[in-house]
Amino acid sequence: MTTQNLMNVVEITRFGPPDVLALRQREIPAPKDGEVLIKVEAAGVSRPDVLQRRGHYPPPTGSSDLPGLEVAGIVAACGAGVSAYKVGDPVCALLASGGYADFCVAPVGQVLPIPAGWSAQEAATLPENIFTVWENVFRRAKLQAGETILIQGGTSGIGSTGIMLAREFGATVIATAGTDEKCQACIPIGANATINYKTQDFVAETLRLTGQRGVDVVLDIVGGGYVQRSINCIAIDGRISLLAIQGGDEATFAVSSLIKKRGTVLASNMRPRSPAEKGVIAEDLRRQVWPRLSNRTNFRPIIDRVFKFGEAPQAHERMERGEHVGKIVLVP
Repeated sequence: MTTQNLMNVVEITRFGPPDVLALRQREIPAPKDGEVLIKVEAAGVSRPDVLQRRGHYPPPTGSSDLPGLEVAGIVAACGAGVSAYKVGDPVCALLASGGYADFCVAPVGQVLPIPAGWSAQEAATLPENIFTVWENVFRRAKLQAGETILIQGGTSGIGSTGIMLAREFGATVIATAGTDEKCQACIPIGANATINYKTQDFVAETLRLTGQRGVDVVLDIVGGGYVQRSINCIAIDGRISLLAIQGGDEATFAVSSLIKKRGTVLASNMRPRSPAEKGVIAEDLRRQVWPRLSNRTNFRPIIDRVFKFGEAPQAHERMERGEHVGKIVLVP
């Protein structure tokens, strides 16, 4: 093995706090049939990366053990059967794992071109959040123009993406956040109203803001005790999209309260899905969302802070402290 075949990676040396992340060297992977090798220029930091580092969210069988679910960079090589891209094309990609590295491989169906006018660092903020929000808010919960959505955690990566996409497609947005400063940060990215969930009852406020009607969709990244409160927030025929369990894995709610609302609780995750399933979402994004990104009217990149690979522990510390507004990015 020569030095030309080696790349820098950020490795989880053992499960634990952020300082278990360390810079190491590994062999550059080779793309298999239907895969693209990407020279990584930027990688997004996501909460699943933190869970993986703690030992709570292992990558799917056969995937890299390195963290990192989204990257942007340049196509370095194409495996057999790949015709959609060529060496040198600027791309971003959703991964099952392996993004914290100088090079990574991605199934071609999960690769998208970097939007016109976007840098690699900006494009690295897209894949994980935009795949997740598009699938869960638009494809599954079927948010429509003219409807109202309540988005929990408006300054998170998922939250800020949800706010911007909802406004881009004509919905009204109510966002929650844990400080007045974070609530204020939700306004310029598209929130019509905000609620400080630490100082206000977000259920009462949501009902007040909607004239007691409730919202059509709730994007819930908390789970636990929030499930009943989300039910209390929805209008008749409302939908709750449940994405995470930051508030706990167990929920108790009154079934009658959901029945009275004719409500729907939807739940899903993205990482374990097959490349074919993710490819369907990617194609939908390419047709319906990608043409809207270059104008940056409602949807634009929000980078909180950029860290180098060697500073991955500091990046994870910042995410765990909840200080970020938008996306934390790592660069080689």
